Amino acid sequence: MQKVKTSVIKNNCNPEWNEELTLSIKNPNVPIILSVHDKDTFTNDDKMGEAEIDIQPYIECMKMGFQNLPNGTKVGEGVQPNSKNCLAEESCFVWNNGKICQDMRLKLRNVECGEVEVQIEWIDLHGHKSSQS
Repeated sequence: MQKVKTSVIKNNCNPEWNEELTLSIKNPNVPIILSVHDKDTFTNDDKMGEAEIDIQPYIECMKMGFQNLPNGTKVGEGVQPNSKNCLAEESCFVWNNGKICQDMRLKLRNVECGEVEVQIEWIDLHGHKSSQS
C-alpha cells in the first residue's frame, strides 16, 4: 500500500492545503482511500474521517480521446452522488491545459460531518503505460 501525506496545518478547523500529491496507480479498479487525521503532539493522531475516490469514471472519460478543446470545457457525463460513492455533489470532468481534470467534493465517512475537496488529473510518467492503452 502506498501512502502520501500533506503538510500539517496548525490551529485551523477548516484547513486548506492546496498541495499536489502524486500516486502511482497500479490497479485502476481499486479506489483511492483518502484519510483525514489531526496532528497530536504527545498522543497518536486521531482519525477525523475518510473517503473513497473511484477513478474508473475518470479513466472512462479519458478513453473518449478528447483533444484540442478550449480550457474549461466540460467533457463526458458528470458523476452523480449516490449511496456507493462519497460525492457531496455532482462531479464533472473539465478540459484544462490539454488534460482532463475532475473536481470532487467528498463527504467524509465514519465521522459526524466533514467534507474535503480534491482534484484529480492523470499524469503519464515516462516509461510507464498510459491508462489509454
